[in-house]
Amino acid sequence: MRILVRSKLHKATVTEANPEYVGSITIDADLVEKCGFWPGEKVLVVSNTTGDRLETYVIVGERGSGEICMNGGAAHRIKVGEEIIVMA
Repeated sequence: MRILVRSKLHKATVTEANPEYVGSITIDADLVEKCGFWPGEKVLVVSNTTGDRLETYVIVGERGSGEICMNGGAAHRIKVGEEIIVMA
């Protein structure tokens, strides 16, 4: 079995962190489409700011909002304003 990165969102800035929501990363629908991510897809999120990395899944956000929101436990590890890479 080979594992590879098939799509990536590079140098995105986290716009919101919501620890009250259960898991996931919410990404603007336009960005989801441009990157080729799938709703519910498992992704690796890496913070260029802190070096932290975690796995979660994609939730499609409001189109045109520019939203990148860390949800649930991930919101405790990656904060608003951090620069991230999202890889699927």
